[in-house]
Amino acid sequence: MTVMKTVKNTRTSAPTGPVVLGISAHFHDSAAALLVDGRLVAASHEERYTRRKQDPDLPLDAVRDCLDQAGLRITDVDCVAYYEDPAKKLHRQLWTGLPTFPDSSANALYRLDADRPLREIRDLLGWEGRVEFVDHHLSHAASAYYFSGFDDSAVLTVDAVGEWATTSWGIGRGASLALTEQVEFPHSLGLLYSAVTGYLGFEVNEGEYKVMGLAPYGEPRFRDEIGRLIHVTEDGSFRLELDYFDFTNPDGMLGERFTSLIGVEPRVPESEIEKVHHDLARSIQVVTEETLLRMVDKAHRMSGSENLCMAGGVALNVVAVRRIVEEGPFTRVFVQPAAGDAGGSLGCAAVAHQRLTGERPRQDRLTSVLLGSGTDSDGIARLLGAYAGHSFADFRGDEAGLLDAVAGRLADGKVIGWYHGREEFGPRSLGGRSILADPRGDDTRDRINASVKMREAFRPFAPAVLAEHAHEHFRLDHESPFMLETCEVVSPLSLPAITHVDKSARVQTVTEQTNGRFYRLIRTFADRTGCPLLLNTSFNLRGEPIVHTPVDALLCFLRSDIDCLVLDDFVLDRDALPQSWVTWFKGTRPPRRSRVSDSVYTLL
Repeated sequence: MTVMKTVKNTRTSAPTGPVVLGISAHFHDSAAALLVDGRLVAASHEERYTRRKQDPDLPLDAVRDCLDQAGLRITDVDCVAYYEDPAKKLHRQLWTGLPTFPDSSANALYRLDADRPLREIRDLLGWEGRVEFVDHHLSHAASAYYFSGFDDSAVLTVDAVGEWATTSWGIGRGASLALTEQVEFPHSLGLLYSAVTGYLGFEVNEGEYKVMGLAPYGEPRFRDEIGRLIHVTEDGSFRLELDYFDFTNPDGMLGERFTSLIGVEPRVPESEIEKVHHDLARSIQVVTEETLLRMVDKAHRMSGSENLCMAGGVALNVVAVRRIVEEGPFTRVFVQPAAGDAGGSLGCAAVAHQRLTGERPRQDRLTSVLLGSGTDSDGIARLLGAYAGHSFADFRGDEAGLLDAVAGRLADGKVIGWYHGREEFGPRSLGGRSILADPRGDDTRDRINASVKMREAFRPFAPAVLAEHAHEHFRLDHESPFMLETCEVVSPLSLPAITHVDKSARVQTVTEQTNGRFYRLIRTFADRTGCPLLLNTSFNLRGEPIVHTPVDALLCFLRSDIDCLVLDDFVLDRDALPQSWVTWFKGTRPPRRSRVSDSVYTLL
């Protein structure tokens, strides 16, 4: 990619406050977020555009789209923020002798380059203005605290590793946010969980949520053995027993000594999952939960606050979050919904805003992460008219008719691909780019896992429930709009498709104010069936990013066994499509997409 032209800020009108572009990149799951006068207006993952799962490259397409959504150009930006300190990170990489740790997918010499972030911001974005580098854990912490709505809060950040920090405790008060204590690499709870993930035959940095889903099937009979790998002190800090780890091998961080300790060989990827693997997953999950509870107690003692904010990849462990909410010392807990590295783009932008203005971003609590691209009904009409002939129904101007038609299909047991409105920021589909089904079907979960998502049979699905009815079906006394904690299913209805083996579910509460048409769909389904919730899972196939364009959605529909595709105002039924389409696309994999442009001029 070659880009020649560079620009400086030349804005003379439009936003009255600073425009800050936040970027996370060069490890995995790169993303961009845009703050205008302290208000979050757009955020998106690069993988959605390029179709490269966890794309690590500078998020050129996401940047372009965020600016487009705000009606701005790169010349309107006051500051670009980057989510870590490249020099500190390089120091740690050199110390470990692992310039690519724990990502060995790219050329090592290219990774070993502290100047790369600034160089690419200058050359590829064409930006000559102010650049703020924000420490990785401060970016995580800011992404939670500054968007929690709290006046003060304890802040806990837990992940694999940033520059050096793997766990950080901090305190936010007003516009001030400070990290006060940390645990440093190689001692890392996130890496411990990832090491067991790899030992269980799942992909590190991708399969941790599979371990969490597998855990309820087992017993924690290896709890004491795993407990020997991590020593938690009285004050809530910890250290790893490093003799058990080989950090020179990211795909096999636990070696022969661990095998001797537990008496179980590493599972071969894609091989049969046995009872012993269930038990190992349950054991690391229990140790993680207990360690986090000790960390949370430390955060409470340090801060004296009744509020807790959490971020970092480990904060996406929804079972642990439930225990923190129920058993921890805090009255209120806020987890940043894009808690992994992508959310660092939001946090570094918030820190840059504070550095520019001396004030925190606008203090409203984040209530929606529908922050990506929207839909274009007329554009979809042209697409379908060109390729689908007359094999679709057009409900433009008739939302009630659309919702009734879709609710009827759901009630008949159909699986629906749902594509409407702005897309979600973060790992969860929340009604923008979703696969939906009736949660009451006895075989629905197995069918969707096997022939729609094409993934492991043990994987659970989440419910999306009308917020006003959530307490009738789940042991939940507060809103949960982002699917960030589990709770017990207590519904009078039989809900096998969304009830995990331990009688839990990862709930999304849905309101009309935030979710619009998606809320109205569930309400229409409830009017028809008496069931005010739907199974809601991400609109993608195994190993692929969530769909981004209508073409992505159409291809996912054709390559799976989804029964019906809803593209904004249009409904396509599988049995109405030309058979040649289904035959041609079934089992194929779409190519990765080239970047939108090789030129900076699209940003000007």
